[in-house]
Amino acid sequence: MKNMDTKRMLLLLALLAAFPPLSTDMYLPALPHLEKIWHEPTTAINLTLSGFFIGYCFSLLLYGPLSDKYGRRPPLLVGISVYIIASLLSGFANGVASLTVLRIMQGAGAAAGSTISMAITKDLYQGNDRQRILAYMGIIMALAPMLAPVLGGWIMTGLSWHWVFYTQAAIGIIALGGVLRMQESLVTASQGSILTALGMYGSLLRNRRYVVLIVLFSLIVLPHFSFIGSAAHIYISKFGLSEQVFGYFFAFNAMAIMAGSFACSRIQKRLSSRWLLTLSFAGILLGGILMSMAFFHGPWRLAVPMALASFAFGLSRPPSNHIVLEQVEHGAGAAASLMVFLYFIAGAFSMWFISLNWDDTIQIIGTLACGVGGVVLLIWLLFPCLGSADQKVPCWRNGNSSEPQD
Repeated sequence: MKNMDTKRMLLLLALLAAFPPLSTDMYLPALPHLEKIWHEPTTAINLTLSGFFIGYCFSLLLYGPLSDKYGRRPPLLVGISVYIIASLLSGFANGVASLTVLRIMQGAGAAAGSTISMAITKDLYQGNDRQRILAYMGIIMALAPMLAPVLGGWIMTGLSWHWVFYTQAAIGIIALGGVLRMQESLVTASQGSILTALGMYGSLLRNRRYVVLIVLFSLIVLPHFSFIGSAAHIYISKFGLSEQVFGYFFAFNAMAIMAGSFACSRIQKRLSSRWLLTLSFAGILLGGILMSMAFFHGPWRLAVPMALASFAFGLSRPPSNHIVLEQVEHGAGAAASLMVFLYFIAGAFSMWFISLNWDDTIQIIGTLACGVGGVVLLIWLLFPCLGSADQKVPCWRNGNSSEPQD
């Protein structure tokens, strides 16, 4: 690829991967408003968030094998088209039930972008180049959760919540245009029927190190998505901030994620993936401790410790995705799908969990960060082999050395 082509591809991949935060964070400032006008509790309104991730997660499992079988472009075009239609229809929803159904459909379309963009990085880049590209994607993607709630707040102030979804449809149209101009990146398609391609999941589940890694990396998303699911309620309903000011606080957190990804891009040649992830897990644990001990007051009690945990989260994403993709030689689409599926299933669970009637929601987020940060860090230190991108490095020993099965 020429340099300019690489830049355009990077921007397109980042936009495709940013569909989930664009679809959730832009909508967050509208949640308290919908509670009032539809006379629904927080748990009911949060179904529209969880519904998106349910449709998103289960659709992921189809897009990966389909992209391995038929190429990256066809399922991308279908998924983005579904996303555009669902976004437009969501603007006409008149209740929680209809909006939840449409959000499930919207999630089903958005899944194509995030999982196939990950597979494309496996097609086009290798080794440190892929980790560097993933870090750059992380920096650009962090602009989505940083700007989306601010834009959503402006839309809520100047227009109405309906225009949040019309704006998302317009973003989908831009992405669709980019995919139409993109060349197919898959060189060798999977052989056999689509059932054979789906059978790749069985092989992945027998790859013990791959499974352990995606489970560990999925645990650390729990405090992140708990924050997303409760931030609007905490900042707007509890602390009495306006939708616009909420957007600025949320952008502060997103900026921390972007700073983490940027830091990764600068130091990934000096520190191994294992050390980057060790620092990341320790940072999440420290953020949870600060939040649980309430070192700060008012909205800053949540904002400052969460920013530290979010910086660590942003630092972790490029090396964790890189290490996971290095565990497979074939079926990158299925591997990326299963990885992202587990991430967002964990995220959907945490968004439901945090919406329960807790006395101190901030304390619950802090406890989650302490728990997952501490457990994952401990396992990571006890099993240093997990930090290797080399599939041949043995990780478990039963008498004689035994390697993970691919």
